[in-house]
Amino acid sequence: MLDQHTKEIVKSTIPLLESAGPALTQHFYQRMFSHNPELKDVFNLAHQHTGGQPVALFNAVAAYAKNIDNLEALGSAVERIAHKHTGFLIKPEQYAIVGGHLLATLKELGGDAVTEEVLTAWGKAYGFLADIFINREAQLYQQTAAKKGGWQGTRRFVIKAKQAESSVITSLLLVPEDGLPVVEFIPGQYLSLSINNSQLEHQEIRQYSLSDAPNGDSYRISVKRESAGKVSNLLHDYYQEGDVIDVVAPAGDFVLTATNDTPVVLLSAGVGLTPMKSMLNQLLLKLHSSNITWVHACEDGDQHAFKVCTSDQVAQNIHLDRYVWYRKPIATDLPAEDYDFEGTIELAKIAQRILPNAQYYFCGPIGFMKVVKQQLLALNVPEGQLHYEVFGPHSDL
Repeated sequence: MLDQHTKEIVKSTIPLLESAGPALTQHFYQRMFSHNPELKDVFNLAHQHTGGQPVALFNAVAAYAKNIDNLEALGSAVERIAHKHTGFLIKPEQYAIVGGHLLATLKELGGDAVTEEVLTAWGKAYGFLADIFINREAQLYQQTAAKKGGWQGTRRFVIKAKQAESSVITSLLLVPEDGLPVVEFIPGQYLSLSINNSQLEHQEIRQYSLSDAPNGDSYRISVKRESAGKVSNLLHDYYQEGDVIDVVAPAGDFVLTATNDTPVVLLSAGVGLTPMKSMLNQLLLKLHSSNITWVHACEDGDQHAFKVCTSDQVAQNIHLDRYVWYRKPIATDLPAEDYDFEGTIELAKIAQRILPNAQYYFCGPIGFMKVVKQQLLALNVPEGQLHYEVFGPHSDL
């Protein structure tokens, strides 16, 4: 455990951190990639270019300093980040590299305010947190590898099929090249793909939610084409049936936990429907006995993925209801058939399905999820029954 003197010194640097802001972590990443360019094969460089990753890291560093007397408050964040790290195959020795550059950044930007005593305290604090991550990630690696069909590191998978689900989302069905079983996952989890391609400057690792119920034989992911997305465009245009991709085992702490007799509401926007589709398929496969409500928002019918199969599921299951919002329907979109409401999501319009005892799972762009969370709380849903996943660098709503 950290001694109280170390904690007090770390807390005393909070004003310094806040005055530096994300510029601190921007400097850190620039420094690290300059000295250790091999780490460009690990980090998602797209998040560096958008500025999302430096901001997320700054928020994490500041939160650690502010909660150093009560680290239990960071438990859920630590668990989520640990799962993300296993998807990137983070190694214990990489923590030492990161720690060295973090301390050097503090010294270079903090000037005289960052004394040797401050550096020593932050070195202890960082080492303590790094050990938490290293130990938890080792557990996750070992647990996954020990399961039937499990593995550690990457495993070669063949693209068995590609299916366009909408104008922007395509599904890839992946089967292991060795023909052996695959480890089961919990709906809501994701796969990590390790992409080495001549069109990329570096190895790129991307994480995509699994979009079907587990079956022990294959995985399905559904990928949105991003206009500037190097990997998503490769997966849409370059990789074809029969091609091989290196895959890291499923991970993630955003998972379906509702019991069979609990009402479930699944809410999504855009490609955020992928983990929801996995949850829905699992609930129906397991003959969920309580009400299931599928709520989805997207731009229009062209971008509405899984429209037909979800409508078929609603027709075949008396416990399942569907409500769809199109922000701006096109001429061929049929009200009451393709969609139910126009504009942005308003849960008060389906208040009869917003039950106080239901479990709510939602995923989509940050703005969408903030609105959903606010609306659910306004409809008197307890916050403990809200479960969500944030895309990209870790943050909260």
